[in-house]
Amino acid sequence: MKEQVTPYQTEEAKKSQVSRMFNRIAASYDLLNRLTSFGIDVIWRKKAIAQLNASEHHKILDVATGTADVALEIRRQIPTVEHITGLDISSEMLAFGREKVAKKGWDDQITLIEGDSEAIPFADNSFDAVTVAFGVRNFEHLALGLQEIHRVLRPGGKLVVLEFSHPTVFPVKQLFNFYFKYILPLIGRVISKDQSAYQYLYDSVQAFLDQEAFLQQLTQLGYKSNQCKPLTFGVCSLYTGIK
Repeated sequence: MKEQVTPYQTEEAKKSQVSRMFNRIAASYDLLNRLTSFGIDVIWRKKAIAQLNASEHHKILDVATGTADVALEIRRQIPTVEHITGLDISSEMLAFGREKVAKKGWDDQITLIEGDSEAIPFADNSFDAVTVAFGVRNFEHLALGLQEIHRVLRPGGKLVVLEFSHPTVFPVKQLFNFYFKYILPLIGRVISKDQSAYQYLYDSVQAFLDQEAFLQQLTQLGYKSNQCKPLTFGVCSLYTGIK
């Protein structure tokens, strides 16, 4: 990344700050996602999960699962999935996610656990696929997190990543930057009561790798057949790779 940005101007490690931030905004997180993305985030998640298939991907890990939107969408699209594990560092986000899983009655297929993406608590080759939606941006050490994901994927297993990117087409680039820099943080402050969380969203997107650089990072870490598909004029990118 161009630089490491953090939610709060403190000396504590980035992952500690990210955990604290998500704990603070957990109660309003789902509402803010729908409002600030105009619901497009739901479509992006569906497109990401469509990269998986029932015949190959039986055990799936969702890193930075948050309130379990991706885990739930996997279960919707692949009802026969053997098991989905959601991993996140925010206990409050996981609490809301568990409520959503329980409401669906899918506790036997979805387990949510608190943990660190840079020290994933599973053995090598444990999963057929790993998903990360809007989470790699928050890794304190991007390469280490991606290495850990590679480790727990089985040979031939698939990585699917959704992440915000940098649109380049006029006027999408200008509109995107204005909305993310000025409007979205204002909405976030009003609804979540956190002065920093949605400013961090803008700053972290600006600091994150562009599409080609992220693909190069995946290649350097041993992922193969790496691809990137821009979504919504490049506002979001869908990355896939194979171990």
